[in-house]
Amino acid sequence: MSRKLLALLTTLLLLLTLATYVYYRRTLAAVPVDPYALVPDDAVLVLSTHDHPTLVRHLQETELWDNLTAVRYFQQAAGHLALADSLAGGNSRRRNGLLNLLGRKLVITSVHVTGPGEFDVLYQVPLSRVSEYRQVRGLLETLGRDARYRLATRDYEGQELTVLTERRSELSLTVFNYRNHLLISTNAGLVEAVVRRLAHPDAPTVLASFGTTDLLKLRGVDGSLLINYRRLPQFLDVLFRRDAHGQVDQLAGLVSQGLLGLKLDGSRAQLQGFSNPETARGALQQRLSGQPAQPLRLSEFISTRTALLLHLAAQPARTWPRAGTPLVDSLGRNAALDSLRATFGGEMAIGYLAAVAAGSRPGRLALVRCPAPARTAQWLARLRRIEGSSPAFTKVGPYEIHPVGFTEAEVLGPLLAPARPGAVEVAASAGVLVGSYLVLSDELTLNGYLADVMAGRTWAQTPAQVSFLQETLPRARLSIFVDTRNSWNALLGVLTEDRRAGLLRNEALFKRFPQFAFQLMPAENEAAPDAQYYTQLLLRHPDLGPAITQAGGAAANGRVLAFQHSLVGMPTVLPALGTRIPAVVVQDSAGTLHFVSADNAVLWSDTLAGPAVGQALLPSGGGVPGGLLLGAGHRLHLLANDGREVLPFPLNLPDTVHIAALLAAPAGPDAPARLLARTAGHELRLLDARGHLFPGWQPKRLDFPLAGEPALLSVSGRDVVVAPLQNGYVYAFDGQGNLFPGFPLSLGARLAGNLLVQAGTTLGRTHLTAMNQHGELVTFTLSGDILTRRRVATWSRTARFHLVPDARGRSFVVTREDGNQLDVYLPNQAAPLLTQRFVTSGEMPVQLFDFSNGRRLVAVTEPGPGQVYLYNGKGRLLGDAPLPSTGTGIGLSYDATTDAYQLVRIVGRELRRTELKLAQ
Repeated sequence: MSRKLLALLTTLLLLLTLATYVYYRRTLAAVPVDPYALVPDDAVLVLSTHDHPTLVRHLQETELWDNLTAVRYFQQAAGHLALADSLAGGNSRRRNGLLNLLGRKLVITSVHVTGPGEFDVLYQVPLSRVSEYRQVRGLLETLGRDARYRLATRDYEGQELTVLTERRSELSLTVFNYRNHLLISTNAGLVEAVVRRLAHPDAPTVLASFGTTDLLKLRGVDGSLLINYRRLPQFLDVLFRRDAHGQVDQLAGLVSQGLLGLKLDGSRAQLQGFSNPETARGALQQRLSGQPAQPLRLSEFISTRTALLLHLAAQPARTWPRAGTPLVDSLGRNAALDSLRATFGGEMAIGYLAAVAAGSRPGRLALVRCPAPARTAQWLARLRRIEGSSPAFTKVGPYEIHPVGFTEAEVLGPLLAPARPGAVEVAASAGVLVGSYLVLSDELTLNGYLADVMAGRTWAQTPAQVSFLQETLPRARLSIFVDTRNSWNALLGVLTEDRRAGLLRNEALFKRFPQFAFQLMPAENEAAPDAQYYTQLLLRHPDLGPAITQAGGAAANGRVLAFQHSLVGMPTVLPALGTRIPAVVVQDSAGTLHFVSADNAVLWSDTLAGPAVGQALLPSGGGVPGGLLLGAGHRLHLLANDGREVLPFPLNLPDTVHIAALLAAPAGPDAPARLLARTAGHELRLLDARGHLFPGWQPKRLDFPLAGEPALLSVSGRDVVVAPLQNGYVYAFDGQGNLFPGFPLSLGARLAGNLLVQAGTTLGRTHLTAMNQHGELVTFTLSGDILTRRRVATWSRTARFHLVPDARGRSFVVTREDGNQLDVYLPNQAAPLLTQRFVTSGEMPVQLFDFSNGRRLVAVTEPGPGQVYLYNGKGRLLGDAPLPSTGTGIGLSYDATTDAYQLVRIVGRELRRTELKLAQ
């Protein structure tokens, strides 16, 4: 071949490649992929999400995140990702790799019924960058190189599918990349259905009936949910026994498809949107069309033991007219039934009461509104005479339970007919008129129901239920109310065997929102071609305690608990077993102390006689159980985990005493813990946890006010109380109230601030450090000897010095306030760690948190504007701005496993938690 011919062929090849590229960019690539066109038509549920960092934050605020991450499926997926990360040499910086990959992309999750008793999920994740494609591909290849997995590819109708299989279980994951849209499922058939759907690009999508509606564009929407009601009965067959959801199947005939927007907000998850009316012949929609929506008037007659309530705005006689009267009806029974049905109004309901045990049959009530109860009673009596029933009745309070000889379906319609063809229909054996409603059931169920009504155990008398109903739609054609706590035993009985074990494993997730409501409200003009049902699905956690969960602030992981009254003082952080998140003790302006668990729930509240001081955990010992120790008013309290007092507490001091501070020394082998109370009158009182006053120790009234908190320690089995006074003298007393030799000890100038105590085996080896107002750091012993004296900062007449130890007493900083300027010094550095000028004047409380290994934070609270400044160990202001804080300080803890801090602060009525990760 000549060179000219070779050059010509090469040129033609390049031109062909360029033309192909231009054609692809101008035709195929220029047309964006409709992600909903990739979802198979048989999807039952389609969940679309975006802005995943915000979604995770809202899940944390609603306390769903911890429950979701405990689900076995989530844990298995997390385990595979963790293994891949470790094989790839990942580190802690990549822990949020999946969340970063999702970002603010449109991710679609669809649920499909794939076989008898089986459903599977199809995920669709778009990739916007080449690096993301490499990340996913690298993840699969990393697992494929491991001996526990097998990675392969196969061709299906001209498309390449990647299959990752776990060798031990032979469970596989199928991945298909269509124009940078990843389709992922553990069911290969779902991915193959996507490939088959690509052959019909003009076919309507699952979202076609809603046009261009995009609920994700609405502000505050965390996701959208598409529901295919026509396939809902098929999906319920997977979860429940087939004879357990027949009534729900009939009610699903009102609508065909629904599109709802999801909002997660504190104690509720709310879905609102629209549903298309069902157009199939014979569906319930055709029977109810034109009948007005009704309010829930029967709340005062619904027992609090109700597990499920189906409320329908329908007139039985109009909705299900009788097919015809037999020719032979000499007694007139059918005519009497028709006359009885004519007395019913447009509101009927079916209620199921809580089952007494798992698997037992719940009591069922059928309720129908009777606008003229006297007329209804006449036709009931007429039917009893026709049937030849006994005139005897059972009286429960003012109500009379009469026997009836007709089935519920005969008067209320086929909604109460047997769910399974050929099943034996159970006749309602009794009926009672309660207000303007006829209630049908068996006599035993009616007895228990009427007992609840007479005792006031009804929805209308329950504040939590009233508050819940106020958030539901005022009128609806269909309302389904579920109490997950009351329905637990019944669910265990109607679930399929495979699903029952999963429900037991995820009980906490199921009961997270005990109040559930689903409602359909028709359009005003149902005849309009675009008429739709307004649809609301509400899952709510009742606000039973003194505080409610609210949405967090700017921090992505913030959690907020709003109380009824303003919070005061400083939050106290306490360790909680089994979690890295601490519990918190906080007090409000009404004097009530609240214990907030690590899950951000108020476990107990206790009203105290005054501000709580000295909150700390007291270990058990000396015959006294451990608990939360605190002082309030003239009492010392020791509270157990449930908030109850531990005997012999409370310990009562004289009524004229007001406790200002409380300290405790650990219990000995045979001796209980020692307690030192400082009163508002500068008195010191020493006693033990059994309530015994120390012999010889009288209330110690000091000549001068204390410069800071006293110190209580034990040295060589001897109790020691050290009190620094503002006049510059330090007093050290023994357990009998006597001064130790060498005391009082003068430190050369006035004092302010607390002491740093370094306990030793003897009095001479026990070192204490104080800061005087000449800027000198003085260290002395309990023998009365001054060891060192060193000037830390420049002295002036207007400057005020304080020594601020950390909570564990291992380190300290020195503060210097002069006018509106605050300087913070480390003891071993001449230059200040930080300098801050404030607009306001007055004392600025300073806190030191030292978690060793250089993890040091300094918090400076400015009370005037209500804000706190957080500085790291290098003096840098975190976030370059203060945080809102109206308390006298903050709470902070550190978790080494996640290298994160848990910040707790008070903002008005709110208790706010934030997780901080700081670069050291």
